[in-house]
Amino acid sequence: MINTYISFLLIIGLLILAVTLGSGWIKRLPISYALLYLLVGVTLGSYGLNILPMQPGPKLIERLTEFVVIVSVFGCGLKMNRPLNAASWQTTGRLIGIVMPVSIVAIATISHWLLEFDWGPAILLGAILAPTDPVLASEVQLDHEADQDELRFGLTSEGGLNDSLAFPFVYFGLYWIQKGDLNTWFRQWVLIDLLWAITAGLFMGFAVAKAVYWIDQRIQQQQPVDDLMEDLVALSTILLTYALTEIVNGYGFLAVFVAGLTIRNSYHHDQNKRLAQLAFTEQIEKLLEIVIIVLLGSLLLAEPIQQYAGQAGILTGLLLFVIRPLSAWLSLGGSRLPTQTRWLFGWFGIRGVGSLYYLAYAIGKGLESDTAESLTWTVYLVIVTSIVLHGVSTSPLMRWYQRDIEDQSSQGSSDSQVPDKV
Repeated sequence: MINTYISFLLIIGLLILAVTLGSGWIKRLPISYALLYLLVGVTLGSYGLNILPMQPGPKLIERLTEFVVIVSVFGCGLKMNRPLNAASWQTTGRLIGIVMPVSIVAIATISHWLLEFDWGPAILLGAILAPTDPVLASEVQLDHEADQDELRFGLTSEGGLNDSLAFPFVYFGLYWIQKGDLNTWFRQWVLIDLLWAITAGLFMGFAVAKAVYWIDQRIQQQQPVDDLMEDLVALSTILLTYALTEIVNGYGFLAVFVAGLTIRNSYHHDQNKRLAQLAFTEQIEKLLEIVIIVLLGSLLLAEPIQQYAGQAGILTGLLLFVIRPLSAWLSLGGSRLPTQTRWLFGWFGIRGVGSLYYLAYAIGKGLESDTAESLTWTVYLVIVTSIVLHGVSTSPLMRWYQRDIEDQSSQGSSDSQVPDKV
């Protein structure tokens, strides 16, 4: 009798082989890889072939999702191909500074008044579901060095940053649940969990990446590193940055994104090395994405889905069709982006692995069983719905965007340029 672990390894191996060799055909289909993995997980779970009757605990899910998120946000940092100035990052600033807080408040309000959550769990749910996911959004992110498209840049930078900047609000919800009265913890939250942790994340991301780069350059001058091992510098940068930042109580996700951005700018003279590191991190990310989404599919159970489908359906519908689109539309008001592009920013609010991480992290802090169960199945159903809806719509919408909207924007930009005086 083959045990569950060996069965899982066999299935993941076959799935990797299938999606790799069949990628040319899969790209032509109106489905995402994540949706394919989810369907495989459901097929192998309790209501399918029952090959994976697994119930991994919150700690295992937390560690798996934590690792794939830090790899993903580092990759987002490596993709950033614009100078660090306000004009170049204004779309990102609007998405982070307006869309995410509005989403947290809106989700919390709906969860409290319509779904009858207490305020603490409602705010926690808002923080868990507000961030867009960098792991499942690869099809709408920057895909080559010269890509200056505003939609893809905005979504890539948003995915890299908002999984970091949602953490203060996760703590806010947890403190409300565990400590109650704001007077006993609000000052600490502002000073430590908001100001200190963000500042430490920014500083550590820059400092550790610069230190790794300096060491790498000095050693390379003395003795070149083996080509096969050189890409592991990226992994060491991720792990060192995250660990050291967490030691000083900073936000590791934010630090790793900043580290990726710093490494990119440091290796501006050696694009081949940066691109090799990016390819390496993307391979790790894709591997772990398969594992996590297959596990998610295998965890789905009919009884709790039926029990929580009503409240999850209300929240999902409002989040994906009202809150995200309207907040993105309003936040980008006054920009020069075409109307269609602003609506696409609103639609591509993909929820996924980052939300799974925050959920597992919160449960690990000792939530009551009823609260944990309600949050778990609500989050699961929102993520599954997002994977399905975005999975069938992303490829057609991006093809339409590239064919009609992006070409028109590029043409308009070139036409509006004033020729240099002779």
